[in-house]
Amino acid sequence: MNPQKGRKGEIKMAINPMALLKMKERMSMFQQEHPKIRPFFQTLKEKALVPGTVFEMTATTPDGKSYTANFRLTENDIETIRSLMK
Repeated sequence: MNPQKGRKGEIKMAINPMALLKMKERMSMFQQEHPKIRPFFQTLKEKALVPGTVFEMTATTPDGKSYTANFRLTENDIETIRSLMK
């Protein structure tokens, strides 16, 4: 996507249809390789998208190093997540 200036300085994004197609293919492959992810996110959507829920993510490299981050959901976060899940 390429940002372009619109009227009054607003930024508009030009969407490349080929990039969307590629993203759809990548998401399909990801879902096939990680079948537990979709049901997990569905459960979160149904039961955990409420203000105050703490999301915590940990990534562990093959050599055992871990990286963790967390955040507490706000109303704005929930709106953003729901728009991405459509």
